[in-house]
Amino acid sequence: MLNADLHCHSTCSDGTLAPAAVAALASRQGVELWALTDHDTVDGLAEAAAAAQRLGMGYLTGVEVSVSFAGETVHIVGLGFDADDAALRAGLASTRGGRQARALAMAAGLAEVGIHGAFEGALPYVGNPGLISRSHLARWLVASGVCADMPAVFRRYLVEGKPGYVPHRWAGLGDAVRWITQAGGQAVIAHPGRYKFSASAEYALFSEFAAHGGRGVEVQTGSHGPGAAAKYATMAREFKLLASRGSDFHDPAESRTAFGSLPDLAGDLTPVWEALAERVVQP
Repeated sequence: MLNADLHCHSTCSDGTLAPAAVAALASRQGVELWALTDHDTVDGLAEAAAAAQRLGMGYLTGVEVSVSFAGETVHIVGLGFDADDAALRAGLASTRGGRQARALAMAAGLAEVGIHGAFEGALPYVGNPGLISRSHLARWLVASGVCADMPAVFRRYLVEGKPGYVPHRWAGLGDAVRWITQAGGQAVIAHPGRYKFSASAEYALFSEFAAHGGRGVEVQTGSHGPGAAAKYATMAREFKLLASRGSDFHDPAESRTAFGSLPDLAGDLTPVWEALAERVVQP
């Protein structure tokens, strides 16, 4: 099977490497088809496309849109769209709004438990101040010795019920799917195994996603073990969804899986890239 990685991040959102450096790492580790999917922005796509061309990788445009659904933040990956589409860009801009205010509120919550200076401390880790996120605050908390690693930061401070957690109202599910599809792309549910939904809420997510025109789901991804991959392969069959594959790379030391090392998709699933064959930019 084609070694595709269609979910990863750069310094344009909450990754630690520039788009060209992410491309170089993916290429070195055997990726043949690649997409950069930064959170709520397409700012890195021109650099990513040029790097993929130089390195001989197939390339698809990508983005990861933050969505609010049933009280949870869900991520929808868009692939193969027109990155200059005005409605998509306006939607992403509206989704980005409020991130800085949220980060300030998170820092205030941390200050209440004696951790001061989190917002200012996080800024050197941020490529675009308008896209500051929990990951940037978490990296500062690790670097300053408050926690040993990123998972510990999230467990102790940055999830619901903890001092640094602040909810945010993101885009609607239908809006995100529409922005992607009307720009000529395919919408994909990212890492569904990460969401803390009941079985009925998860079924509602898949049902509404498909009803809005969503076409795919990540089956093989960095946060899915064999059990989750099998479960979401079954969901893909039930909802007649295309299957996607992506590491969700952010940083060499943080990522759950290395580029190029994900298992293949089950042979009876249709890979999302087959439906996007005309959109793939070949080297």
